[in-house]
Amino acid sequence: MTKRDFITIRSFTPAEVRKLIDDAIDIKAHPAKYADALKGKALAMIFEKPSLRTRVTFDVGIRQLGGFAIYLSPAEISLGKRESVADVARNLERMVQGIMARTFSHKVVEELAEHAHIPVINGLTDYNHPCQAMADYMTLLEIKREPSGIKLAYVGDGNNVAVSLIHGAARLGVHLALATPPGYEPNPEVVQWARTHGAETGGRIDLTHDPVEAVKDADAVYTDVWTSMGQEAESAMRLKIFRPYQVNEALFAHARPDAIFMHCLPAHRGEEVTDGVMESPRSVVFQQAENRLHVQKAIMLNLMR
Repeated sequence: MTKRDFITIRSFTPAEVRKLIDDAIDIKAHPAKYADALKGKALAMIFEKPSLRTRVTFDVGIRQLGGFAIYLSPAEISLGKRESVADVARNLERMVQGIMARTFSHKVVEELAEHAHIPVINGLTDYNHPCQAMADYMTLLEIKREPSGIKLAYVGDGNNVAVSLIHGAARLGVHLALATPPGYEPNPEVVQWARTHGAETGGRIDLTHDPVEAVKDADAVYTDVWTSMGQEAESAMRLKIFRPYQVNEALFAHARPDAIFMHCLPAHRGEEVTDGVMESPRSVVFQQAENRLHVQKAIMLNLMR
């Protein structure tokens, strides 16, 4: 069987992306059915960045599938410093059945996948965050049923989360409208790819600098922190630039009356989102967080079984 990695959503077909989400929904509804699916299999979890959701959901997820996880901290691995990325990959492939890596550089995850003959799963890189976007679209499907016809508004930085949301929109046929400050747009190559491949599914990508335009008549409004890990030196500047892009009650009112609010967490309350929106009955942020567990179980199941 050919080895598959989960590095980016765009390397999976629309049918494959939908199957992963459908599998996740079934796993969530019938967890006992999958209790021994990965019995005895080990997942190495490599972390360069701190984590709550990624660590807990992968650790608990592999255990609920009958396997177990091994946490490898930055001090233990020091990818590319203490030992080359290629050598780490070639060691781990002889000891475990899968690798999850949460790194700064996207090239590190790509290099792990290149040299390991076992599945490699991207837990987050500076380029993208595919597991998060899969959980986001799973959440949308649970609430809105079908992706076609859905308008998702993303307001904020065109960062790694935005990139994976764009990939997912193209694969699932979602209308994604992104509002960013000038100079903070998502990667142009990603947008061009999505517009080309979205023609197959009805996916649509709109870019604007006007948050009201993006949010108008949206079925869901999504935001993320203005300053990501590794950008702390830019924090004061970003607070000023992104202030008009806060998702507050006034902005949220431009969405549909039944629109939901989404956030990948952690949230900086009072910055990118107000408490009023975050704590409203239409906020599904903790449903998204829970769905990381189920969608990652589906990914592990499809890659490691």
